[in-house]
Amino acid sequence: MGDDPTWVELLLNFALIAGVPAVVGGTLILSLVGLTMWATASLRRRRRSPPAP
Repeated sequence: MGDDPTWVELLLNFALIAGVPAVVGGTLILSLVGLTMWATASLRRRRRSPPAP
């Protein structure tokens, strides 16, 4: 039988297991926000009133 993992090994494994979804989820959220800002940039430019002479 194998040795039981130490608390340090358990902590590292937990950090890796919890970190992967956080990184993937954060990347998806930032990508969606960036794409939304990029897609609506032309609409924001068009809505501005022209500068006064």
